[in-house]
Amino acid sequence: MTNKHDQQHKATESEKGIHTDFMNNMTYGEYLKLDDILSSQKRLSDHHDEMLFIIIHQVSELWMKLILHETNAAIESIKANELQTSFKRLARVSKIQSQIIQAWDVLSTLTPAEYMEFRESLGQASGFQSYQYRLIEFALGYKTSHILKIYEKDPELHRILEEAYHAPGLYDVAIQALAKKGLAINPDTVNRDFSKPYKEDPTVREAWLTVYRNVDQYWDLYQLAEKLVDIEDWLQQWRFRHMKTVERIIGFKTGTGGSSGVDYLKKVLDHRFFPELWDLRTEI
Repeated sequence: MTNKHDQQHKATESEKGIHTDFMNNMTYGEYLKLDDILSSQKRLSDHHDEMLFIIIHQVSELWMKLILHETNAAIESIKANELQTSFKRLARVSKIQSQIIQAWDVLSTLTPAEYMEFRESLGQASGFQSYQYRLIEFALGYKTSHILKIYEKDPELHRILEEAYHAPGLYDVAIQALAKKGLAINPDTVNRDFSKPYKEDPTVREAWLTVYRNVDQYWDLYQLAEKLVDIEDWLQQWRFRHMKTVERIIGFKTGTGGSSGVDYLKKVLDHRFFPELWDLRTEI
């Protein structure tokens, strides 16, 4: 009994430095703006499971915000020839992607019958309209002009998307890094119109093959390539889990945003962001 009392006393003594008076100091909740965040779950129906639906999508959008923060910083680092800095940022993106993928496991606990209880409340709102997801696609080089029309309602948002649409993506600056290292890259590819989807180029293929066949000589470029492969791998896994979760909950119904739903999600699985980095695995 005495030992237990002594332990409790020691614990109390060791925590005397804990701050408890916040009348004139910032609290944890104030720093994180928790009142704003935790009051943003507004159900449009009375159904219990709509809360799950809202929170999963809000959490995913927060993770996407961080993906964009890190990816755009990595692009700037590669432009500045600071490849080591970009590796840390791209590695973090991959870890974030794993978190978003796991979110689908939570959403898949929503059954078709439960979802149909509040689906009409969504109107035409859909994850298809997620502007952060579109910005991620743009940053990875997947540019689709018709998508921009969705965001004309908000001029400032439309401007941000338009700017990202014309900016070089992650793969574009990686190809430029190849050229800076003296590898022969078609100038038309290095200086191409970045608003157009990237098309495979034989000089890029040969350059990456050279990197993979001479790892010691091109160690930084080799690491960069593997970081890109990680990101595409995780993104495709995210897309697959998205597709299977949608199929599990609504089957082959049309999406609330008007897309073909599962059929659309299956089609995008065929798209590749960094094609030469996947093709060279067959040739090495």
